[in-house]
Amino acid sequence: MRVAVVLNTSAGSLLGVDDAEAAIAEAFAVRGFDATFEPDDGRELNDRMDAAVAHGADAVVVGGGDGTIACAVQRLAGTGVALAVLPLGTANLFARDLGMPLDDIGAAVEAIAGGNARDIDVGEVNGHVFVCNSVLGLASRLAKRRERFRGSFRVRDWWAFLVSAWRGLVRYPAMRLELEANGRKRVLRTRALTVVDGDYEEGFGRMFSRSALDDGRLVLYVAASLTPWRAVVLGVRMAFGRWRDAADLERFEADAFTIRSRRKSVRVMNDGEILLLAPPLAYRIRRGALRVIVPPRLEAPGDATTAPASGDAALPAATGRAPANAGLAA
Repeated sequence: MRVAVVLNTSAGSLLGVDDAEAAIAEAFAVRGFDATFEPDDGRELNDRMDAAVAHGADAVVVGGGDGTIACAVQRLAGTGVALAVLPLGTANLFARDLGMPLDDIGAAVEAIAGGNARDIDVGEVNGHVFVCNSVLGLASRLAKRRERFRGSFRVRDWWAFLVSAWRGLVRYPAMRLELEANGRKRVLRTRALTVVDGDYEEGFGRMFSRSALDDGRLVLYVAASLTPWRAVVLGVRMAFGRWRDAADLERFEADAFTIRSRRKSVRVMNDGEILLLAPPLAYRIRRGALRVIVPPRLEAPGDATTAPASGDAALPAATGRAPANAGLAA
């Protein structure tokens, strides 16, 4: 199998690691891969992705966190070129959804070697693609502050971030937005809004795990009020797998919708990457737009059952899925 490999050597798992590329190259070589590496030589990640695609390999292997994967998805969606993920970040949300091994590079390479190609959905807003979620409001502001301390292990830096996050929870004003979907309009006042490509599933320990990657829908969550206390409660409820019925949390489903704002630009966080976009924000689902390599068998997080990785049964079905909120259609 011929693959082109792009590594983000600044990814969380590689920080402070010497000769990471050589070790990963060896892991590919011993498994019979013909791997061409695009060196992390100061070029922009987009340029390295373009060079990787130009090799004409069977797949492009991208090693990094969700932000790195977001760049790859933007480049590969709609091309038919397969994306294989080496989970080297901190959260690795997309890698978890794919069922990739997280703690062993050799096991991840083995999963790619024995994996299957599968077409999944991506979301899009104003031409910018996302594969996990797109976030407006408080969370995107906190992510911007987090970037100041990326890669730092000093206690004082973590403390500064926590203080900054707390101040954001207290002071961040509510946004006034207009949501239009299915020919209906509704005015929202919210401090946090999340659009999910697919939907999150409930269940103990399944925070931000998605129930399906190819069901052709976007799910919108709106937090009308997000005080520090309610943010803590919501986080605890998500960890325990019972959060959809939380107070002041609304849910809508659609395959396309528009968000309007009076602001000249809106900060949007797609899969952890910050963008400034001019409203209106036009969201849509692109069905089957991204080809990915998935392990030969996928296992639902926290569940001992497995399902084949081809066809509609390749990912675990949703558990505890709530009906679409009726407020938008009223």
